[in-house]
Amino acid sequence: MRIADIKRKTAETDIALSLDLDGGDRSVDTGCGFLNHMLELFSVHSGYGLSVKCKGDTDVDFHHTTEDVGIALGCALKRALGDKKGIARYAHAVLPMDEALVLCAVDISGRGYLNFDVEFPAAKVFDGDDEIKVKRVGLFDTELVEEFFAAFVRESGVTVHFKKLYGKNTHHIAECVFKAFARAMKGATAIVGGDIPSSKGVI
Repeated sequence: MRIADIKRKTAETDIALSLDLDGGDRSVDTGCGFLNHMLELFSVHSGYGLSVKCKGDTDVDFHHTTEDVGIALGCALKRALGDKKGIARYAHAVLPMDEALVLCAVDISGRGYLNFDVEFPAAKVFDGDDEIKVKRVGLFDTELVEEFFAAFVRESGVTVHFKKLYGKNTHHIAECVFKAFARAMKGATAIVGGDIPSSKGVI
């Protein structure tokens, strides 16, 4: 069973996250509508079961919530993969979202590294709650997309490369990033054999 449960509590966030690499339920509540949207589509397109509950200092902004959820997801992935025996290890995806096109390539190498060659036309994108429910005046800083992945790679030991090939709409570009990541991770974590995929015999 490739499952991990993570609990992480700091002065800034209180997170409970569960990850099942082979499928399962999906439930996301981070207090940030846009981050919820990105994590939900990540779960759908990776095929992972994902449950996230985060109570963070969103009265300040969404920085700590976004970064700390990235940390928790990275910890969960590393734990769920165990010795990484039998996984494909490498995968990539080129994913379109209307006018946007993003490439993501991953290596589950044990060496966390992020190359994030993605520019957003706008510094902020409407939080989902504002856009759909008009609940409050809150905007999601697009620079937090990179912060999320920087936190993830540090904890997971995964090498991730992103390249925006095209894109004008900030929301579409962000969706492309998370969906391409989901598809690449789905391929890289797929079981394709019985050996550890490294000439060193360990990852």
